[in-house]
Amino acid sequence: MENSINNDKYILELKDVSVSYNPEKKAIKDVNATIKEHTVTAIMGPSGCGKSTLLRAINRMHDLYPDIKTTGQILLKGENIFDMNPMRVRRLAGMVFQRPNPFPTMSIYDNVLAGYKLNNIGLSKAEKDEVVENSLKSVALWDEVKDSMTQKGSFLSGGQQQRLCIARAIALKPEILLMDEPTSALDPISTNRIEDLILELKQQYTIVIVTHNMSQAARISDNSMFMYLGELIEYGTTKQMFTKPKDKRTEDYLTGVFG
Repeated sequence: MENSINNDKYILELKDVSVSYNPEKKAIKDVNATIKEHTVTAIMGPSGCGKSTLLRAINRMHDLYPDIKTTGQILLKGENIFDMNPMRVRRLAGMVFQRPNPFPTMSIYDNVLAGYKLNNIGLSKAEKDEVVENSLKSVALWDEVKDSMTQKGSFLSGGQQQRLCIARAIALKPEILLMDEPTSALDPISTNRIEDLILELKQQYTIVIVTHNMSQAARISDNSMFMYLGELIEYGTTKQMFTKPKDKRTEDYLTGVFG
């Protein structure tokens, strides 16, 4: 099966990517896919099928755990991420997690700039102010917090905290935003705001989102991957997958036979 979307501008290419938590068992097996710029790609599948494992491979988060082995190639703008400095990879591929996780000891202002501090990137006060304002405006949070910049990020509501985490990720101007079920801990109104935000952000970024919410994938993604037992079963446009899935397992998942 050809796991590619027809387009010349591939920003991300996965070639025979496998991840093992131990030598006997591969959590994901030989995944091949290409992702084009300024799209939202949803990774779907039942719990434990390898969705988050695949997402975390894209910015080398598995490097943080010595027992996890990743093989294959992941090309970001044509360059293999395994030949790059891991910190550079994480700057180019920002990550937003399932639960909002602002750094609790930091102010809202410092939370946005956390990536610069972690990467030892020096900015003038004027540059810092500009990055913070632009990043918070990008996630529609500036007007809500501009008078509370010295407050801790934990003082915000759950939805605001998640938007702060997205602002923190985009402050470093990444190429790709990786989102691991970013709305699963949020209420419906906050979820709706994050979904609207994702649709806006794809004008500037390429977004890959893990979601267990099929209706969410249908609403916001251009393309969808269906994973099952560590394998990429099907990959195509979201419209095609939801209306005419090519694989019986995809159809069974989408119609609720299993999940």
